[in-house]
Amino acid sequence: MNEDRARLDLAYEASLLYYNDGRTMDAIATRLGVSRPTVSRLLSLARDAGIVQIAVKSPEMTSLSRDLTALTGVRVTTVPTPGTVTHVRRLQRVCEVAAPVVADAVEDGTTLGVAWGTTTSTFASYLKPKDVHSVNVVQLNGAANSVTSGILNSGGVLERFAEAFGAHMHFFPVPTYFDYFETKEAMWKERSIRLARKMIDACTVAVFSVGAFSAEIPSQVYSGGYLSDEEIRNLRADRVVGDVCTVLLREDGTWEDIELNARATGPAPDKLATIGRRICIVAGEGKAAALAGAVRARAMTDLVIDDALAEALHKRLLS
Repeated sequence: MNEDRARLDLAYEASLLYYNDGRTMDAIATRLGVSRPTVSRLLSLARDAGIVQIAVKSPEMTSLSRDLTALTGVRVTTVPTPGTVTHVRRLQRVCEVAAPVVADAVEDGTTLGVAWGTTTSTFASYLKPKDVHSVNVVQLNGAANSVTSGILNSGGVLERFAEAFGAHMHFFPVPTYFDYFETKEAMWKERSIRLARKMIDACTVAVFSVGAFSAEIPSQVYSGGYLSDEEIRNLRADRVVGDVCTVLLREDGTWEDIELNARATGPAPDKLATIGRRICIVAGEGKAAALAGAVRARAMTDLVIDDALAEALHKRLLS
């Protein structure tokens, strides 16, 4: 009896560290002086014994969410945000709501593709640890440019995803955009790059946002030196409004004939479409045109957005 009681007490302590403090199972194992598998068993015991009670609730679907879902075929969650909040807080609120959506999609054996960027960097900090096994986290798009390796942009994001799901990280060590298409073709033949691309091909879940020229919070692709001023002028002249996974697109959803996309390293919309669950997280009305393009390109299966952006998107899709 004393042994059973001691194990329940240990399960209670492990649960506090995992669910309340957000510690990883490795950290808990070190703290309690046990193995990682023992921590997993303790958490299972806590659930079975009623120490931990988990309730999963579907987010309330507003009429606007229903209208957008019917219009686009995408599962849309709109996040109420007062008009007086800052753009940063609006993004944070959307990320808070999106976190359980992503966590619910990650199961044992998931290969999770993540496109780095301003939104996914913010979003990653809202992930809570989930007890899953054999998960891989894969960088979907290159991050280097002429002035930076991009490691700080992409590495930190992947690390936070990996920590939340106890996952193995797989980097994609290439530029965001190659200077020459011929260089990209040659790199794609390298064994190390072929291995990275094979991991991308294996993705079963993807998490990404939409970049835009006119976003309230600047998208890193347009503010971080990834494109020259001349390239941006030319893209605007070609009616480009933003990107998905650094693949540029127009509001009508077209992207195939945009020259720079031949040198991009992120997955194009038709490549994304091979991934079963594609969760897009976007905040700010300034991204409405780019998001409309991404929706028309069928880039996502799930969309979490703030209500002001949802209204702007609805108008654009109906116009």
